[in-house]
Amino acid sequence: MAGPDSTAATKSHQVGDTSAKLNNLTLRIWPPTQRTRDAVINRLIETLSSSQSLLSKRYGTIPKEEASAAAMSIEQEAFSLAGASFSGEDDSGMEILQVYSKEMSKRMLDTVKARAASTTSTAAPSDSAQVDSNNAVSAGGEEFISSSTKAEA
Repeated sequence: MAGPDSTAATKSHQVGDTSAKLNNLTLRIWPPTQRTRDAVINRLIETLSSSQSLLSKRYGTIPKEEASAAAMSIEQEAFSLAGASFSGEDDSGMEILQVYSKEMSKRMLDTVKARAASTTSTAAPSDSAQVDSNNAVSAGGEEFISSSTKAEA
């Protein structure tokens, strides 16, 4: 029969093992999984094709098929650029994830602006409906991050 001293020693050993495992645990958010990248693309498609997004209210919606092609291109270009800018110094991946998000936001804005400029039949939005495009892009980028982080969980 094991005495109180041996039980305490076993628990102490288990706590020590768990502590050692936690000390060696590294949480990396870059590169994102394919599942996360797919979630980001779906969110981009929704943002570009939905009449409810800030960008769509200002620049107009993009048909779902065109939005899908644009979203895949935007995400791939942003992923490639962010991956190329990775220096290896950022262990957690936070800096590279910020580059990824900013590049997607920039490219999304460029896409909707270019499309709006090529469409001559669209009317300019009223002053009350005007949105600061920088705020819309920032909000979009942050939304991608929260969506992709949730998809990881």
